[in-house]
Amino acid sequence: MSFGLGHGRALDPGLGVVGVGPEELPPLPDTILEDPESGRVDPRAWFERPERPFEIEIGSGKGAFLIQQGALEPETNFLGIEWAGEFYAYAADRVRRRREADASLDNIRLLCADASEFLRWRCPAGIVRVIHLYFSDPWPKARHHKKRVIQDRFLGEAFRVLEPGGELRVVTDHDGLWAWDVEHFDRWTASPPPDPSVGGVTSGHPAFTRHAFDAPESAGESELVGTNFERKFRREGRSFHATVLRRFAPPGASTT
Repeated sequence: MSFGLGHGRALDPGLGVVGVGPEELPPLPDTILEDPESGRVDPRAWFERPERPFEIEIGSGKGAFLIQQGALEPETNFLGIEWAGEFYAYAADRVRRRREADASLDNIRLLCADASEFLRWRCPAGIVRVIHLYFSDPWPKARHHKKRVIQDRFLGEAFRVLEPGGELRVVTDHDGLWAWDVEHFDRWTASPPPDPSVGGVTSGHPAFTRHAFDAPESAGESELVGTNFERKFRREGRSFHATVLRRFAPPGASTT
């Protein structure tokens, strides 16, 4: 299915420069089930300046948040992960054209992948400052709930990859998805967390604490994030839900 995002123009994701190419993310090794660490690839190495703070957006769509926030935070590296190939190509093409026009946005890369699987099998521990999850697919039918991003396994992986004090930032317009999310958040802000291995790491503390959502600098007046979905849904008169989960930081740990 094509969404016609290129309007007849071929989309060029700029593989190896903007879009993450196969040389940068090779196939998972055959040993992955016996050795889950064998598939790890540090995505910070995909950027011109890998020492910068590193953030991930899950479900980048047309790239509105990445481009807006990336321009305002040039000293932060942003990886947008988008499952839908045409949307990924469209967002990467936008970033590529901006780079070629004014040499900006060297702090943005795009990856076409399942973000939950990327965190589980690819991403090393403790390297991500923020995970942005804005207006993810609500999968409203009960038989599809297992496809929703927020699951206990996902929250366990988010805990693993976030820095101490790092954040998972969530916004949705869907009441049913929000109820699902809150049910999971309540478990992961209780002590001990659902995953015993995380409980050991937190030494009896909750894996996360919940906090009020503060809009990023890129958001416009009265906006939470400023994505294309948010602007569309606001025109339709929808209401929104938002929160921040902050990862447990042991005493004395360096926090963001």
